Amino acid sequence: MKPYGPEQIHTVGVFGHGGCGKTTLVEALLYTAKATTRLGRVEDGNTVTDYDPDEKERRQSIHLAIAPLEWKDNKINLIDVPGSADYASEVAAAMRVIDGAIIVLDASAGVEVGTELVWQQAKAANVPVMLFVNKMDRENADFERTVQQAQTILDNAVVPLQLPIGKERDFRGIISLRRQRAWLISPKHDGSFEEADIPAEYVAREQELREALIDKVAVTNDHLIEKYLEGGADALTLDEIRDGLRAGIANNTIVPVFVGSATQLAGMAQLLDGILDCIPSAARKIANATDLQSGQPIQIAPTRDAPLAALVFKTLVDPHVGKLSYVRVYGGVLRANSVVLNSRTRKEERIGPLYQLRGKEQTAVPEIGPGDLGAVIKLVETVSGDTLCAPERPVQLRGIQYPAPAFTGVVRPHSRADQDKMSAALQRVAEEDPALQIGRDPITGDTLLSGLSETHLQNIAERMKRKFGVAIDIELPRVPYRETIRSSATTTYIHKKQTGGAGQYANVSMRLEPLPPDPKREDPLEFVWEIVGGVISRGFAPAIEKGVREAMQEGVLSGSPVVDVRVAIYDGKEHPVDSKEIAFKTAALMAFKQAMAKANPVIMEPIYELQINVPDQFTGDIMSDLNTRRGRILGIQNEGTRTTITAHVPLAECQRYATDLRSLTQGRGTFSMRFDHYEEVPAHLAEQIKEQAQAAHQEA
Repeated sequence: MKPYGPEQIHTVGVFGHGGCGKTTLVEALLYTAKATTRLGRVEDGNTVTDYDPDEKERRQSIHLAIAPLEWKDNKINLIDVPGSADYASEVAAAMRVIDGAIIVLDASAGVEVGTELVWQQAKAANVPVMLFVNKMDRENADFERTVQQAQTILDNAVVPLQLPIGKERDFRGIISLRRQRAWLISPKHDGSFEEADIPAEYVAREQELREALIDKVAVTNDHLIEKYLEGGADALTLDEIRDGLRAGIANNTIVPVFVGSATQLAGMAQLLDGILDCIPSAARKIANATDLQSGQPIQIAPTRDAPLAALVFKTLVDPHVGKLSYVRVYGGVLRANSVVLNSRTRKEERIGPLYQLRGKEQTAVPEIGPGDLGAVIKLVETVSGDTLCAPERPVQLRGIQYPAPAFTGVVRPHSRADQDKMSAALQRVAEEDPALQIGRDPITGDTLLSGLSETHLQNIAERMKRKFGVAIDIELPRVPYRETIRSSATTTYIHKKQTGGAGQYANVSMRLEPLPPDPKREDPLEFVWEIVGGVISRGFAPAIEKGVREAMQEGVLSGSPVVDVRVAIYDGKEHPVDSKEIAFKTAALMAFKQAMAKANPVIMEPIYELQINVPDQFTGDIMSDLNTRRGRILGIQNEGTRTTITAHVPLAECQRYATDLRSLTQGRGTFSMRFDHYEEVPAHLAEQIKEQAQAAHQEA
């Protein structure tokens, strides 16, 4: 493929609900543009963009994939993006680097859950959008219904540019509302077509839809609206319609709708023309960045003489080849065999060979110019979201906003061999999927893995098994309960131990008092030394405090750590020969347990703040469900057709909320959660927790 300048490059993401035909559409566009010589099928596992073994087995996209093609002396970088909500990090990465989006709709299913979610993300990213109504040849295909749903659910800016001729088995062509001509599909279904007059039975509908299109085009420009008011829809030339269309798409007043069938190669050439007409080229993409030398915001133009600024937006880790980093160059030129600076780590990275990607196919190129995509291998410390720049002119681009994890599981290896390899394998899959977070339970020492859902983590477990040979299980983590006290108590504990030689002796009198909860308090213990008269030497204070802290690791009710207590050592006694640090440590530990048992101990549970965003029709169901989870509604805010509910919910009641919310809202709800505070567990639940802790202790 010859090199192209930014004015000839269009990077387009292909999005939609799972199963709407995104990958098949990309395959059809590649074939139509003669970028490939055969038409792959998802069912056969031989498409360009679904090349990963997991994708072939599941028959669905898991990773975003790049597929460039040439069309009318332009380069179109297609990015095939997974439709499942479990791969939302791929959507976030693609949205960050594209010039525009094609959202694919199934003509028989209409606007689905994934359609809505991707639409919201495109609007949030301010990305120009085209809609493509696919599968017009399928049973129950209905273009009019699909467009009406899009106008109602997505935006009333949705307006058709094309009209199908027939549907289902009778789908035989497409009408261009701009050109007022028909394209009749070849019976061979090879992508060829015959231009013809609009069939008589469609003339009235074509005129109606064309009027609606020109209405939206005209208002984008004062000159156009004057011509339209004077001469009607026919007064505007094709060039004026195209310019108005581009302006409307850029300011979000027009969302054009194209139509066809990817499996029949119907409408593919017209869609490629539409991309050139509707999606701005890379030359229009001015990148906002920060000059790291001055700390000032700057803008980087997509020119060869601009400062080098390349964003890494995807990382793949191959156990044999190593790390492959996908980049988009926003300014300057990224050259092979050069040295660049990672603006996050402030360390230099050696750039080896550069590649242009088409699915898994890699073609070596000497450079990646402004506005284009490519790949680098074996970067050492660079991860997705990092900026690569020139060492002498350090700049940093805005990173990628990945979705926050919504489900956390404990990772357990199957065997000792898996245990040894597990940590490295987890780090490598986390490099590939930035929506994953790896942590450790401070109490149990368990490895924690957080992701977008339970299904997401199960898929990661399968990938680790296939790709790195590491077998793991994902389990729910233990709720991090805490214990504290509600009243004061005193106790004296005498530790004596005589073993025939030197003995052990310590006498400790302790007062235990509750401290008011304070989220800023870093130390759960306030240790006070009130000994007067030297009945216990001050030198034993560290050992006594150590014994107290050790006792606080396991409370008397559930074995959970103790927090928010003051321990005062006010009396005691020592022996001139037998008193040792170990004796006072043991006495303090036992005294603490005795005092705590008398100080009205209670179990505390973590309370999380949930922000749940759902379509209005699910608001009542969500609030009812939160009540069953012991949730407290804090606020309700309406935003158009959606509602955001803020609530406090115990962690024990919402560990699987990602899965439950999908079920409650047919996948249309989203949520975020963050730790807020601890509260006392209700008495009846506290008894259950104590019984479970006792049973677990007996089993251990």
